[in-house]
Amino acid sequence: MRKLLQANVHSERQLFAQTATIEENFVNIEESLMDKIAVLIPCYNESKTITKVVTDFKKVLPEAVIYVYDNNSSDGTAELAEKAGAVVRHEYQQGKGNVIRRMFREIDAECYIMTDGDDTYPAEDAPTMVEKVLKYNADMVVGDRLSSTYFTENKRPFHNFGNSLVRRSINFLFGTDIKDIMTGYRAFSYLFVKSFPVLSKGFEIETEMSIHAADKNMRVENVVIGYRDRPEGSFSKLNTYSDGMKVLFTIGNLYRSYKPMGFFGIIAIILAILAVAFFIPVLVEYVKTGMVGHFPTLFVCGFVFLASIQALFSGLILQTIGKKNRQDYEMRLLQIEDEKRRKL
Repeated sequence: MRKLLQANVHSERQLFAQTATIEENFVNIEESLMDKIAVLIPCYNESKTITKVVTDFKKVLPEAVIYVYDNNSSDGTAELAEKAGAVVRHEYQQGKGNVIRRMFREIDAECYIMTDGDDTYPAEDAPTMVEKVLKYNADMVVGDRLSSTYFTENKRPFHNFGNSLVRRSINFLFGTDIKDIMTGYRAFSYLFVKSFPVLSKGFEIETEMSIHAADKNMRVENVVIGYRDRPEGSFSKLNTYSDGMKVLFTIGNLYRSYKPMGFFGIIAIILAILAVAFFIPVLVEYVKTGMVGHFPTLFVCGFVFLASIQALFSGLILQTIGKKNRQDYEMRLLQIEDEKRRKL
């Protein structure tokens, strides 16, 4: 009986070891499935152009995997992309930011190319952008339209003004030299993609990417690219006014989050100036007459000055918290690098 039990225990151990080996093999196979280059194309009703876009990128980057993420298209975009040879997936939550969040979560690659499905960005520039990532260790490569043909090709004057305004604002506020903040043509490293917290839901996503790279001291390269306007029958989904306001609000919110001392410092200075400006007449009257004739003004000045001090210390506290978050972020980058080595 004892021998029979020992034999059963031995058989169970062997079976467990075999199962563990099989599971380990599956894990190894799964971890090795990292694309060398992944081309990411978010799409919403781009049936006029998607076939050409997929074909062009397959031609210039034959080693790349082309991913088309369809965002509730109703014109057969997904079917046309699949026929052209793309891997088609779906994101049912509407908005470009939501699509990019899904892409970044699901796809592992050494280098990512992000482009639009409207055929406004030439595929011929992609190899140069890939080289910047794989050879020169850039974390984000910006396809710069504004230094080439954008202002002559683009027929929407408010878009031209908005792009210039956003570029100057971000470069001034964050001390960067990014040539085209809102371009949809970019290349990324694995490190950038897996450490980027996507918060935007819509077209503000490009602005968020640029600010994130600037704040986290990522290596950013600019590559001048060609630009062509949409072909006839293809329409932009970007609303000049509503999406433009969202972008501006995004810049303000991200400046508050990433540069709290600058944001709350400005508020503190404004409040202090107002408090002093309204206090001076009260003080002058007191010096002349020995009496305070405007007690409400005096009280308001006191409270406004206290609010100024509160804003100053809020900025200092948030700046200290932000510094700790950046330290944690740097440690997270080491973990991501280790994950990448295991998957290669």
